[in-house]
Amino acid sequence: MGKGGAGSPGSAGGAGNTVRLGPAFTKLWLAGTASALGVGLATVATPLLIASRTDSPLTISAAQAVAWLPWLLFALPGGVLVDRVDRRRLMIWIDWARVALMTLLAAALVTGHAGIPLIYTVLFMVNAGEVVFRSASQAMIPAVVPREGLEKANGWLIGGVTVTQNMIAGPLGAALFVVAASIPYWGNAATYAVSAVLTTAVVGTYRGVPRPRRAGTAEMAEMAEIAGGAAAPPPKPERLRAVWSEMAEGFRWLIRQRLLRTMAVLIGLLNVTLTAALAVLVLLTKDRLHLGSVGYGALFTAMAVGSILGSALGDRLVRAVTATWTIRVGLIVEAAFHLVLATSLNAYVVGAAFFAFGIHGALWSIVANSLRQRLTPPEMFGRVGSTNLFIAAGGNCVGALLGGVVSAHFGLTATYWVAFVVAVAVAATTWPVFNRAAVAQAYAGDVSSASDASEASADSSADSSPDASAQPTVLADA
Repeated sequence: MGKGGAGSPGSAGGAGNTVRLGPAFTKLWLAGTASALGVGLATVATPLLIASRTDSPLTISAAQAVAWLPWLLFALPGGVLVDRVDRRRLMIWIDWARVALMTLLAAALVTGHAGIPLIYTVLFMVNAGEVVFRSASQAMIPAVVPREGLEKANGWLIGGVTVTQNMIAGPLGAALFVVAASIPYWGNAATYAVSAVLTTAVVGTYRGVPRPRRAGTAEMAEMAEIAGGAAAPPPKPERLRAVWSEMAEGFRWLIRQRLLRTMAVLIGLLNVTLTAALAVLVLLTKDRLHLGSVGYGALFTAMAVGSILGSALGDRLVRAVTATWTIRVGLIVEAAFHLVLATSLNAYVVGAAFFAFGIHGALWSIVANSLRQRLTPPEMFGRVGSTNLFIAAGGNCVGALLGGVVSAHFGLTATYWVAFVVAVAVAATTWPVFNRAAVAQAYAGDVSSASDASEASADSSADSSPDASAQPTVLADA
């Protein structure tokens, strides 16, 4: 895979050394941050837009289903596509396609032709592009930064998205919508264009390691070469079987890696409980905390501030406490978060829980992405990453329905008690998997040893103190 101008890593050793991420990563970071701002503008404006055209709760809520559906439909086949083509070129094409879609919607709003079907169609297609774009973007990171810079790179990516999409875009998108409904969509089109231009400026080819030709295709290529012509594409049924085979190959590879498999499953399960908790949070803030809309929004601001702090300090915190304990402490924070929501009537305590959860979420994302990028073969980055996206999205979809159902039948706090019990069970079950030996092997890039080490129970004496040698040398200034 092309390095695309990645900066050279800092030398290992003293605390003053740094890891340079390089100009290629800087362009990708700016592209992703700009794109996140536009996505945030459209995310805030779309519910307001649909609500301005209908009073039907079903029509309004259907927009969420339309937005989530592509993640379930296209995550897995999208991963196959990411592993077959140049990832940078794919991201550029997706960005320009989304520029066209958002421009179409904005123009339809200006001319008064933006009906609900058009809004749904654009929403579906843009999110379908986002699924593949996200997978391709994650697959490019290990190619543009040194291995010891993955934590820092992922921290910068998470921090940029948090600031622009979660903190700036919310109030800005609402304000722009009041001025004119089309402005947030013009803005989103512009940010997609900026992302496309910046990604185009990244030099290099970013394609997975070439795969051996499958049976049948090689013979066709040989015959075409003898005949002096180009190889004809394989028949459609064969191509379809190849796509399914490659999706299954990525899934099987993930399942065989106990460390990554466990991380994917627990994130899917915890997404169920988190999304369920957030789905009825507006009722909890109103009925138990007696907060208005400003207080409700302040909770998410507290979480965003925590996420920014975790992103800025993430590589240093992970290095200081080790990835093993970053994961394990995160499991405790996850359970404590739901316990606070189930029991506390104090808005400040709940706000502190959201702040702590924001830090935990950023650190977990950094560790999970870095582990996956270290252990996954380059030719499978797209499929393994998209499988994780599929599992996470499935958890979000189930949780969105579960929160309302549990609260309606068993009371408001029942959702949070269920989430607490699930979080405790997940922590108890997965605690031994993330032992020091397994995580150390993962950071060393030894796939088979990391899988074998995670099968064994952690040595109690070995886990009693952090082991700096088990972690990457990431000594960086934000």
